[in-house]
Amino acid sequence: MRNIQSQGLSVFFSGSGTFILLAHLSRIWGGASHVRQKVQTGLVTAWALRLGTFLFMRILKDGHDRRFNNVRDSPGTFFVYWSIQAVWVFMTLLPTLMLNTEKRDVPLGMRDYIGWTVWGLSFATEAIADQQKRIFKSDPDNAGKFIRSGLWAYSRHPNYLGEILQWSGLWLSASSVMQGPQYLSVVSPLFVWFLLRHVSGIPILEKQAMKKWGADLAFQDYLTSTPLLWPWPKC
Repeated sequence: MRNIQSQGLSVFFSGSGTFILLAHLSRIWGGASHVRQKVQTGLVTAWALRLGTFLFMRILKDGHDRRFNNVRDSPGTFFVYWSIQAVWVFMTLLPTLMLNTEKRDVPLGMRDYIGWTVWGLSFATEAIADQQKRIFKSDPDNAGKFIRSGLWAYSRHPNYLGEILQWSGLWLSASSVMQGPQYLSVVSPLFVWFLLRHVSGIPILEKQAMKKWGADLAFQDYLTSTPLLWPWPKC
């Protein structure tokens, strides 16, 4: 149990803790304290606390972190894993770091309000999707089954959809004070999308799902009737 708790805390502080620390330090070191910077830093903190707590509780329940199964005993692979995580943190936080080190202020406008609204709706989407899946998996009657109810009826990965749109909303607000080349920081939400859509998230889960339920006719119907990521209205 002690080892499980240690692993959970390690994941929390190395991932979520890094986001919180960098967001707040960049605001302090930037020397400015405008409303936009405070809101941006607060939203990053809320995201990190929720995700970190969710992962920590999942590790306590499962007894391990699946992501470390193939890297824990290989120093080389472990180094690559943490190097990629460092790039992930920097790229994801890039608009926030740029905003928090910007002393110039611009009055709050439509980009801020739209960006914060997108963030709020997306935060709720990710949290609700995670909770729906947790409740589904905790029911013994659902053992060995896949979820296709709630938000999962409209997207096969609604939690990742929420994740991508949260960082898109934060970039939109931060862009209010951007000039010239700073707009290239739009690569940040695009990086999050690319990472989850083509590298570490969806491809792995889709492969696991096909291996487990690929021959199931109900799952085949789910694949054809439910979009991979971006939902569309059902007729």
